[in-house]
This record gives sequence, structure tokens and C-alpha cells, in this order.
Amino acid sequence: MNDAAATLTAAGLDPAQVQRLVAAAVAEDLPGEDVTSAATLDASVLGEADLVARGDGVLAGLPVAELVLRHVVGPGVEVTARAADGDRVSRGDVVMSVRGPVPALLTAERTALNFLCHLSGVATATARWVAALDGTSARVRDTRKTTPGMRALEKYAVRCGGGVNHRMSLSDQALVKDNHVLAAGGVVPAYHAVRAAYPDLPVQVEVTTLDQLRELLEVGAPEILLDNMSTEQMAEAVRLTAGRARLEASGGLSLERAREVAGTGVDLVAVGALTHSAPVLDIALDLRPGTA
Repeated sequence: MNDAAATLTAAGLDPAQVQRLVAAAVAEDLPGEDVTSAATLDASVLGEADLVARGDGVLAGLPVAELVLRHVVGPGVEVTARAADGDRVSRGDVVMSVRGPVPALLTAERTALNFLCHLSGVATATARWVAALDGTSARVRDTRKTTPGMRALEKYAVRCGGGVNHRMSLSDQALVKDNHVLAAGGVVPAYHAVRAAYPDLPVQVEVTTLDQLRELLEVGAPEILLDNMSTEQMAEAVRLTAGRARLEASGGLSLERAREVAGTGVDLVAVGALTHSAPVLDIALDLRPGTA
């Protein structure tokens, strides 16, 4: 197992799954050969390059970028990490250095950066929420609003930014939403149905009114999602709950309102934008002077 695979394993990721994703991304970019590099560069020329941050942020995805480089360049590549996932970086910081055949490095460049810039963007967006919630008891949590095929990596990036993960799939936790409630005939029947079918599975129920919250508290529901409530309603929900259930705020939340929402006393703040709308952290690959 190489260093990148070991790092992914330690982070709770499946290196084989990530490798398959890397192979698919490379194949998308390289159905034949890199015609530009093949036409303009000597395949035998070795060079060195640095991956350099073009902005301030939090890193995530360095081991994935390394897997891309090893997949494309092969055993001839030398990769030296200058930082680690979860590190804060500033504009101009070198986060990784590589050495190998120049054409192959340039072939791998965009795919490696696509992973690294996107995942670092997710980590950076998460870190902004973490900073906004600092000093409160609330933590920011992600959702299933992830890029198809990228969920495990995007949720890993959330962890790199200091956030926490919600369920990874529809199978590892029940989340009773408004349509389930409507079909089941109410929040309590829906909760009881899930509890009866899956007695050992974590279950969370979404509510839109304080009356629904009261009903669930009476039957001992352990985790309740407050959907699209006002700040005043959330504060009242916390008062009514009095620690009997874990409360999560969700729906239309913005970074500007983060502390206001956390100030109500909710335990978690659900933010789908961490994964579905995070801008990339700009990182570039720069060949070092003297590379011919």
C-alpha cells in the first residue's frame, strides 16, 4: 500500500473505491492520448513541478491527487507532500511537489487538480461555518446533496474542514421527511413505523411546526429536524425540548445567520451548500524554471 492509499484508509475511505473513481476520471480525460503533449514535448524529459495554492483555504484531497499522478505517470513519478489534508494554507503556499516525465505530469495535471480544488473548496466552505459557529454548542453537518459518485470524498472533505457527517446513504439511518409523514398519517405514526421495522437503526424526524415537535417529544423521539423554522420558533423548540432530544436546524440557512441560529441552542446546523455549492479552492501546478 502506497502512502496515499494508507492515508485514505486512515481517513475511513476505501482506497480501491477511490482508485476506481480516479481511473474513471482519467479515462474521461484521456480516451486516447494527450495529443498536445505528445506533439510538443519529448517524453524522455524529466521535470519538477509544485502544486501551489492561489488562495487561502483548507486542504482536502491531496492523497487523491497523488493517486491520479501515480495512475497516469506510473512508477516514474516522485510525489512529496508539503502539507496535509485539514491544513490551512495561504496564497503562494506549496502543498505538493512532483517529479517525473513532463508530458505525463501535464497529462495528469487537470484531473489531479479537479479533485484537489473541489475537495479543498468543500473543506474551506465547511471551515467558514465552523468559524462562524465558534463559541456556540452547535456543529455544522452535511447532507446527501452530494455530487453523484463523490459522496464519500465530499463528506471526507467536510470532516477535513471541521464539520460532521450526516448519513452516508439511505440505509444507515432513517430520516422521516414531510412526504413520509404525509403518507404515514403523521409524525408519530411515521416514527413508530420506522422504529418497529428497524428497532436498532438511528432515526430522525423532520418537523415544520411546534405541535409536531411536542408530539414527537411525548413518544421519546431522540433526534428531530427543525425544517424552515424562524429563529423565534427554533428558540421555542429548544425550550420545549429541554435536552430530551437532539435538535438540528435545516432549510435556507446562510453563513450570515449562522450565529443567530446557533444562538437558539440547537445542536446541529444542516448545510447542503457545503457540498452542492462550494466554490473551488484555486490550486495550480507550476513547472519549476529550468524544465525543458
